[in-house]
Amino acid sequence: MDALITATARGLYCAAGNFHIDPWEPVERAVITHGHSDHARPGSARYLCAAPGAPVLHARLGPEATIETLAYGESVAIDGVQVSLHPAGHVLGSAQVRVEAGGEVWVVSGDYKLEPDPTCAPFEPVRCHAFVTESTFGLPIYRWSEPAHVFDAINAWWRGNAAAGRASVLFAYAFGKAQRILASIDASIGPILVHGAVDTLDRAYAQAGVALPAAKVAIELERGYDVAGALVLAPPSAQSSPWLKRFGDYSDAFASGWMAIRGARRRMAVDQGFVLSDHADWPGLNRAIDATGAERVFVTHGHSQPLVQWLAERGLAAAAMATRFEAEPGAET
Repeated sequence: MDALITATARGLYCAAGNFHIDPWEPVERAVITHGHSDHARPGSARYLCAAPGAPVLHARLGPEATIETLAYGESVAIDGVQVSLHPAGHVLGSAQVRVEAGGEVWVVSGDYKLEPDPTCAPFEPVRCHAFVTESTFGLPIYRWSEPAHVFDAINAWWRGNAAAGRASVLFAYAFGKAQRILASIDASIGPILVHGAVDTLDRAYAQAGVALPAAKVAIELERGYDVAGALVLAPPSAQSSPWLKRFGDYSDAFASGWMAIRGARRRMAVDQGFVLSDHADWPGLNRAIDATGAERVFVTHGHSQPLVQWLAERGLAAAAMATRFEAEPGAET
């Protein structure tokens, strides 16, 4: 039979069900893997997402967006095609899209990770005939340390700065990464301050029932507030902005998978880099692909060709599937 999912000018498309998955242009019906801006674009008539991600999607797309939801594992028929959403472990509400028609099953992974994250449901392997996988960090050089070790390092950096009377400014993507950090650090070290962009997403997480430590919005601090010893979470866009002047003598750091590359650390020009990603590393990608049992694998969004070549050498039918938004340093990873 024809491919259930194809790449079109508007995004990945299921012709049998007449819907798109993570379209990058407005469509009639969009099935969304998660709320990051390279996957959830405004303007579509109707959206379908996993129920935990609805508050984030509304925060991102606006309250006027028409958003339908499914519980993880719940199935719905769209023009005769069975569609269900399964945890991807990437961020709150992230989902893999399972599509079944004529006895054939395809799964579009969206973005995913296999490491534990207290702010979202863990990755769930889904058996299928064809698997569309991301490859943001699809090179053998990308191998993550245990998350607990990374958070221990963040705590030690924050604790050391606090002892020296400095604020600790940690740049992290406002959706997903910031909340994972908040839920995993030792909040007893000192006060926690957040950028307004982080606060907006924190509120969406709270609406979804995710508990995070108390944090003050930095721009709302009363005059004379002592920021020494505070941890400040801010998006990368705040770097070198006037917003930072309120923190006086501070140390800064960036938390991202890109920090595994020395050149990326230099370009970010921060005091410290923490290798922390919400995407699968090279071993994780291979474990996830193997767990699907897929006979065909389509690789997208990142280092696709090296992964395609590796999978082909292992005897799988693998090919690249082009998307408009390719992962690079500075993207929401």
